[in-house]
Formats: sequence, structure tokens, C-alpha cells
Amino acid sequence: MNSKEKYKALPDEDKDRIVEMAWEDRTPFDAIEIQFGLKEQEVIELMRREMKPSSWRMWRERVQGRSTKHLAKSSIDDFRHKCSRQRSISHNKVSKR
Repeated sequence: MNSKEKYKALPDEDKDRIVEMAWEDRTPFDAIEIQFGLKEQEVIELMRREMKPSSWRMWRERVQGRSTKHLAKSSIDDFRHKCSRQRSISHNKVSKR
């Protein structure tokens, strides 16, 4: 299956989650591949399709060469998909201060 077919087969919720994960600095492309089956280049293509051109350029400049986006280069060893301060999904409530 080529990247266009993979893109069309993804539900909108998955596309939104992939974009969100790609924007996160600590989420490596490997985590996206494990969860959604998209390689780094396919994620880049999805981001290009889903984002405005100016947002795409800003994101691409930010992640290009970033060590935390690649497990082999990263010093992060716990391979988390979410922030350590985020509650589990079932208890994810906004705290009022």
C-alpha cells in the first residue's frame, strides 16, 4: 500500500492524532510508526497535506534534525507517547486553580 492509499484509509480522528503527535517535541517518529504504521516520510507527507503552507514550513524547520524525533539519536529512554504529567485518558480532567 503506497502513502496515498494509507492516507485515504486513515480516519479523520487518526489524522488529527498523528498531527498532534508530530507537533509534540518528545514524540519520536518511531512511536507514530508503531501506533499508526506510517514511516517518517509518510508522516511528513501527511503533515504537508493537513497543514497550511506557513504552518508546514514552521513545523518542518522545527523538527528537521531534532534528536528527540528519532529514537536512535534521542537520549530519552522511556519511549513515552504522552507527557508524564498527563492523567490517564479515563481520568483526564482539567484542574481548576
